Amino acid sequence: MKGTNLGEFEEVVLLTIAALLNDAYSVAICDEIARVTERKVKLSVVHAVLNRLEKKGYVKSHLGEPTKARGGRRKRFFTISHAGKVALTKVKEQRDQLWSLVPDFNLKFI
Repeated sequence: MKGTNLGEFEEVVLLTIAALLNDAYSVAICDEIARVTERKVKLSVVHAVLNRLEKKGYVKSHLGEPTKARGGRRKRFFTISHAGKVALTKVKEQRDQLWSLVPDFNLKFI
């Protein structure tokens, strides 16, 4: 397994997979990230991150049924593994801990 730390975009992709539940395939993940973050997201970058997350053991994938709409091609669906849920929870706890250390006055002018 490659490094176990989550990069910022890896975290976003994992959260998006969690949000999409059973409809998490690369194009849907890409579209949802673009919609929520309001930034351009390249499908090739999402593919690279999905491959990396799968190598780290944070996601699992399976092929769906072929569809006529896709010319008989099948979609690859992604789900979060137990290790992925643990990694996301750890990142959330770290972020919550850091946010709790920020004094209120530091955020009033942002």
